Amino acid sequence: MNKLMTVGLLLENDDVLLGMKKRGFGEGRWNGFGGKVRPGETIEAAFIREYEEETTIKVKKYEKWGVIEFEFKDNPEILEVHFYKVLEYEGEPKETDEMKPQWFRKSEIPYDKMWPDDKYWMLMFLRGKKFRGKMYFENNDVILSYDLREVSVV
Repeated sequence: MNKLMTVGLLLENDDVLLGMKKRGFGEGRWNGFGGKVRPGETIEAAFIREYEEETTIKVKKYEKWGVIEFEFKDNPEILEVHFYKVLEYEGEPKETDEMKPQWFRKSEIPYDKMWPDDKYWMLMFLRGKKFRGKMYFENNDVILSYDLREVSVV
């Protein structure tokens, strides 16, 4: 059974808001904001909750932008990650126990301090292309194979 997760990104002009993960899975990497879907919770409700927990920003309007299944060698659990674009929000990003938010110019995104797959899907996201795909990892750092394609509807 797939484990449902969310990631959300906020774009403003030529900037993207990313967060430095301070603890847990992905610690020490820049990423979008999101996390696990709780039992009985919708994916969208989890996205809104997680985004606010990690940034203090209240998401008012959003659009689903992609879905990627992440599979890890020697681990039967598949992470099914749903990606969202924040369209309208309230508040300013503030550091939390889990994440330290920071704005980056699109041209200065620190891909070398992110998950190795981010350079593939994030480029599509930044170009306004919705996506679906699969990533197959070894040891969380090596992509053994991937299939990522543009879709018109997620």
